[in-house]
Amino acid sequence: MDTYETVKNRILQLLGEKKMSIHKLAMESAVPPSSIKNILYGKSQNPGIVTLKMLCDGFGITLIEFFDTKEFAALEQEIQ
Repeated sequence: MDTYETVKNRILQLLGEKKMSIHKLAMESAVPPSSIKNILYGKSQNPGIVTLKMLCDGFGITLIEFFDTKEFAALEQEIQ
C-alpha cells in the first residue's frame, strides 16, 4: 500500500470510528467538503500537512495519533 492509500484509509477509518460524515468533518475542521472528497476519491493524492492537521483538529486527535498506526509504520520508502 502506498502513502496516499494509507492516508485515505486512515481518514475513512476515523470517519467510521467517530461516526462522522464528510459534511460533519468539513464543519468541524474548516476544510471544504470538496477537498475532503478530492482526497478520498483520488483527485488530490498529495494532501498537505496543514490540511491533515486541520482534519485531525476536526477529528479531535493529534497528528501523532493520526500517523500512529501499523499501516504507517509498515510503509516502505517512497524513493528507492
